[in-house]
Amino acid sequence: MEALPYQAAKIKGRETIMEGTDMRVRVLTLDENESIPWHYHSEITDSFVCLEGPMVVETRAPRAEYVLEAGERCEVPPKVAHYVHGLDDGPFKFLIVQGVGVYDNIAVGGNRGA
Repeated sequence: MEALPYQAAKIKGRETIMEGTDMRVRVLTLDENESIPWHYHSEITDSFVCLEGPMVVETRAPRAEYVLEAGERCEVPPKVAHYVHGLDDGPFKFLIVQGVGVYDNIAVGGNRGA
């Protein structure tokens, strides 16, 4: 299995809640200045639920910025590049539901906020 952007990057914690052939649920904990780099998925939707925040989910095409507090959620559909970080580079924790479909993670070049 290839190293995914958030697996290659150092983040404070990862917990797999459920994983199947076409769906995955994880809790990811990120410390100050940690982020999930720009990437997209060919088939799956990422559904984010903020557990501790605030956190930010940025997208390209369409360009959007979702600032989530604990209990709030958003979805990023397939083929939409996204970048996830804490508001003002602060720590955050979220639940992510990924599916339904074959999981891939395609890195997208660019800098923060690009």
